[in-house]
Order: sequence, then C-alpha cells, then structure tokens
Amino acid sequence: MNMVSLHRYIRNCLMTFADLNLTAPLLKALDEMGLTTPTTIQERAFPVVMSGRDVCGIAQTGTGKTLAYLLPCLRILQFSKDRFPQMLVLVPTRELVVQVVEVARKLSAYRSLVVAGVYGGVNMKPQAEAIMNGLDILVATPGRLYDLILNGALNTKSIKKLVIDEVDEMLNLGFRPQLRNIMETLPERRQNLMFSATLTEDVEQLLDTYFNQPERIEAAPAGTPLANIEQSAYEVPNFYTKVNLLDLLLQEQESMSKVLVFTATKKMADQLYEALAAKYEGGIGVIHSNKEQNYRFNTVNAFKEGVFRLIIATDIVARGIDIAEVSHVINFDLPETPENYIHRIGRTGRADRKGIAISFITEKEKPYRESIEQLMRYTIPEHPLPPQLTISTELTEDEQPQVFHKEIQIKIPKKEDVGPAFHEKSAKNQKSNKKVSHKDKMMAKYGKPKTRGAKKKR
Repeated sequence: MNMVSLHRYIRNCLMTFADLNLTAPLLKALDEMGLTTPTTIQERAFPVVMSGRDVCGIAQTGTGKTLAYLLPCLRILQFSKDRFPQMLVLVPTRELVVQVVEVARKLSAYRSLVVAGVYGGVNMKPQAEAIMNGLDILVATPGRLYDLILNGALNTKSIKKLVIDEVDEMLNLGFRPQLRNIMETLPERRQNLMFSATLTEDVEQLLDTYFNQPERIEAAPAGTPLANIEQSAYEVPNFYTKVNLLDLLLQEQESMSKVLVFTATKKMADQLYEALAAKYEGGIGVIHSNKEQNYRFNTVNAFKEGVFRLIIATDIVARGIDIAEVSHVINFDLPETPENYIHRIGRTGRADRKGIAISFITEKEKPYRESIEQLMRYTIPEHPLPPQLTISTELTEDEQPQVFHKEIQIKIPKKEDVGPAFHEKSAKNQKSNKKVSHKDKMMAKYGKPKTRGAKKKR
C-alpha cells in the first residue's frame, strides 16, 4: 500500500458523515445515496460554513464540492413561511443547474424544503411561476437569474446564503457583468461561499469586493494530479488515426464501459461522431453548446443509464456532467488551457474510485502537453502505438498543408509631373457666368460706347 492509499485508508477509518454534526434526515438521505465518507473538501468546509464565516474553497473537479456547500447549508436552513428563497446557488451551465438541483432534492428528501432550478435557452414563464409559488433553494445560471430579477418574478431580500460554484468558469464564460448586477441586489447580511478550481486574478477581485474576510480552504487544487486516476498518452499522427485508435481500444478493452471523449471544438466533436456513429449505432452520443437542451439532457441520461457506451463532449459542458463510474476519459484533443485537462480527467475516478485518462497527442499538440505537465509537475506516461493499429494517411481539411502563394509586388514607375492633359482655353473661349451689358460689349469691340440710336417716331 503506497502512502496515498494509506492516508486515504486512515482518513476513511477516522471520519464518516455520522461524525459530522448532521441531522438524522440528512444522514438518512446520505445513506440512501450510498455515501458514507466525506471527501477532503467536504470534511474541511463543513465546520467553517457552519460557523457562519465566508468561505473560498479551492478544489478541482471531482472532489465533491457540491456536497461541501450543500450539507452544512441544509443543516442550518430551517422551514420559512417566506415564499422567496433563503439560499441562492449560482453555477455556469444549465447541466450544472440540473445536477445541483438533483443532489439538493435527494438530500432534502426528509425535509420540507423546496428546491428549483432556472437557466436560459427555455421559456422563462414556467420558471417565474415556480418562483412565485415559493421555494427555499434556488439554483441558477447568472443570465437567467438576472432576467427574472428584472422581470419582477424574483425578490432577493430573503437570501441568507449565496453560493457561487465553478466561479472561474463563470468568469471565463463572460458572466462578470451579471454577477456584479446580481450582487448589488442581494441583502448585505448574508453568508458568501465561493468554490473554484483555480484562484485567478478575477476571482481574487470578486472576493475582495463582495466577501467579508473569507476563510480559504484548499483540497487538491487544480494542477494536482489525482492519485486515483491512471494517466497515459499516445503520440498519433492525425485525426483519422486517432479515430482508428479509439475504435481499437473500444474493441479490445471491455473495461471501457462508460467512456467520456473530449474534443477541442464542436466541429471536431461532430466529425468524430460521424466517423463512429455507424459502427456504434445506438451506443454513442455527442453534446456541445450547439445541441438543443433536451437533446443534451437525453444524451447525458442515456449515458448515465448505460444505453450509450461513449459520449463525445466539448469543454464548455465538461463541468456540467456529473456521472458516477465513468470508466475512462479520452482526451481526443488536448486542451489549450492546461487547467481544462484537470477538469476533464476529474470526470473519472470520482468518490475515491479508480479512473483512467488517456490522451491522443499530435505533433501540433505537444506544446499543450508540456504546459499540462508543467502545471501538474508530473510527466504523463507514454505508450507505443499498438502494432495492429491502422495508420491513416487521410487528412481533414484543417490538417491539410496550407499553400501560400508568394505575392509579387509590381513596382509602378513614378509619374512625372507633366501638368494637365489639356491646353488652357483661349480667353474668348472661356466660359463665364458674368452678365455683360450691350454697352460694355460695344466698348470692348469699338473702343468707344455705341448706342442703338433713338427709336424712330411714327
């Protein structure tokens, strides 16, 4: 047993949810969810949140941040006759709204607390009606929440606890103005809880402006490779060889039962889906921001239920997917931002289970790999390509060499100053708009004035 496993074993022996100051209804709900042992961030955050202090929790994806703030908040919240929410949870994506609402409802199974979620991309009227009917906990994306405030459907006067989850991703998605506007509507007396994978300069600024001396809790911050995730890499020449390698691994390894495949772009996700769909018909799905919301939800549910063996996704929805027992994460393309690699592989190996993360790396992606390894302070082990792998020579449009034509600059001789193209007109031919009298005309012609003569009298 290595030191990491020994430490986890000792911690598991010492601490369970029963050792925390939780009520019987919460413990019963946790038991029905099959959860007995708190993760590091859950264990460390619980007493601080219970104390009423503001909190800044730094922990990477997959470490249990959702329970880290829900458990102590649900322990404190009491039944209220006020129909407006006592607790507000802000998250960056629609998928994460659904995930947090689901967990909060399970934990509240034996409590008289009402939980609802709101997000954009759907009709706002049913969401406004749900809020007007009364609730205790509201989970929302910033854009839709601010729309509801402006619409008059939501009053924030009763909010006692504010949670901003995945705040770094929220700022990356451009929600800074909405966050600022929402903060201005909230009551001054409230507890603020912020959870993030990375502590960026923008996150620090948000803390300094709106939080009251928050206590910082760190547990496996981004950049720390999770000990229970086995990482490996293959150097692959091009897109279609990557497709062949993924297909080969799926055929040869039955353990790849729930595979989450990440691509760099929506276009790449669709290309990969088209390349594999015929062979894995009915067992493969794809989700990205261009897909309709219901399609995305149905795809994720099919993956959760085991209908789909693999699902292809982009980073924009990476943090909104909370699926138990993801067996493998495949980085079909390496992300340009090294922190996103940590978020991706954190989708597997959750709740102290063992996970596997495999990366396919082209020559162009090697700088991304160096940045990732530098962040983690860890070298990803590399495997040789299987001898039975078909190396494709077909290139995608993006992989084809770009032909640049040399632009020849033709030097145009400088024109000499040769003057106007026409001769000046003679004085008599030059037009003039000046009206000349008959007297002046005669003077110019004869040198003396001429008269027409007196009119003859009849």
